[in-house]
Amino acid sequence: MTTPSPSLPSIVIATRESQLALWQAEHVQSLLRARGHAVALLGMTTRGDQILDRTLSKVGGKGLFVKELEVALEEGRADIAVHSLKDVPMELPQGFALACVMEREDPRDAFVSPGYASLDELPHGAVVGTSSLRRQVLLQALRPDLQIEPLRGNVQTRLRKLDEGQYAAIVLAAAGLKRLGLHERIRAVFTPEQMLPAAGQGALGIEIRGDRHDLREALAPLAHERTWLTVTAERAVSRAMGGSCSMPLAAHGQWDGDTLSLRAAWGDVAARVPLVRAEGAAPVHTLEQADALGLAVAAQLRTAGAVGAL
Repeated sequence: MTTPSPSLPSIVIATRESQLALWQAEHVQSLLRARGHAVALLGMTTRGDQILDRTLSKVGGKGLFVKELEVALEEGRADIAVHSLKDVPMELPQGFALACVMEREDPRDAFVSPGYASLDELPHGAVVGTSSLRRQVLLQALRPDLQIEPLRGNVQTRLRKLDEGQYAAIVLAAAGLKRLGLHERIRAVFTPEQMLPAAGQGALGIEIRGDRHDLREALAPLAHERTWLTVTAERAVSRAMGGSCSMPLAAHGQWDGDTLSLRAAWGDVAARVPLVRAEGAAPVHTLEQADALGLAVAAQLRTAGAVGAL
């Protein structure tokens, strides 16, 4: 292991204590240590981890996963927080900043089932577990006959509930399963055409206090420019729609040379109206251009009938 350099800032990482969150924090820890930083972890349990009997959309949204970590940053008990970017609210509280977006893992959704190889194989009326409103409306569009039931908890808890027979199948982020070495649990991966991913899915973001310019410099080598541009466009769609986990919204960007193509989808959980889709493309070289593309696609969604949060 690289010997820490006394000239570089030592760093404490605030992290949730789930196995996936710890993997993410330890991954960042190893990268920073390799660059000469002394790095320690501060494990924490968030309200999002504690409240498992209700869907996030009913108890305050995904911000419940980051609030305690931000308090640790504010109080100086930690220097950075590592997040799954899809869990980070579209607007950070005043005084905080997203200092780094790392290279993305697989952004797609995974079909997980002990008895069926794909969504198409599920029998009529089969129970599928997910607490994501986005996944719910996209599953309903693919298979209106399925029974979608809530599913909360960390990855291991969700897999246990599946194995106990509470569900015929569940849908999880492919990135989380791959990071935990659970590739074999993936029976099929949904293409973006089948199930458009969530904004930021598969990407890690590192949050700091806005005044920590020393940390911006330390984290710069970990950033991945194209991932940052892509997720900025995706998150702009969600932000413009008032997006949170209480909104059934998807946004996903893909590159063709220097052109970023961005697709979005919005659905009605009650299935009273068909799925609304929108897309746009533009050359993107800056975060401002990425943001503009996202706003343009969000405007298309609204024109086509999507309803944003009030």
